[in-house]
Amino acid sequence: MNKRKSWQEKFEEWRNEMQSWMTDVLGLAKENIHELDVPKGDLAHYSKKTIDFEYDFPFGKEELYGLAYRTDFDLKNHFKEAPYEDAESGEKLYPHVVEPTFGVDRSVLAVLCEAYSQEEERVVLKLKPSLAPYKVAVFPLLKNKPELVEKAQEVFHLLKKDFTVAFDDRGNIGKRYYSQDEIGTPFCVTIDFETLENGDVTVRDRDTMKQERLKIEHLTDYIKNAII
Repeated sequence: MNKRKSWQEKFEEWRNEMQSWMTDVLGLAKENIHELDVPKGDLAHYSKKTIDFEYDFPFGKEELYGLAYRTDFDLKNHFKEAPYEDAESGEKLYPHVVEPTFGVDRSVLAVLCEAYSQEEERVVLKLKPSLAPYKVAVFPLLKNKPELVEKAQEVFHLLKKDFTVAFDDRGNIGKRYYSQDEIGTPFCVTIDFETLENGDVTVRDRDTMKQERLKIEHLTDYIKNAII
């Protein structure tokens, strides 16, 4: 493999990894991400190729990340003699550098912009479930019924073994749902009187607002599969 092909292949590997990071990990929509191949006249003096990854923020398209092939500029400027030796040929080498650049603040801003949604009756943060601060919230249907609160606490401690879990018994159930929607909690579990009779709970999905009944013993697996 010649050197030219080698750096190009590594560059492409990193390009794919960064695209995967943005879509699969951060949950950014592909249509909101754009690649700008920086023209030769605008390249930094040490760069042979640079790509800027841009994102469609509400205030316009802005750079999110960068990927640059810096050749062997860095180590040649730090070492008079080549610092590495090929184990087979004995050739002295200056390693070439492919540099991906990331910014935490820009990443967080892009994630929040992507997830924020304002609907008719609610504001919802549609975070990728793996990024949500709380994976699930547990509610007793009524806070003045000790038997419901006790059962809700039991479910809360069960789920807490595997997830970050919120417990909420403030106000009516609708307000609790919307409160969790605003902070991006993917699932809400409500304990009601049927729970006391048959061990079923109501599980509500943040994005669709659909509800389904599920056995308590199936909750952990259900949530694990949903937040992957």
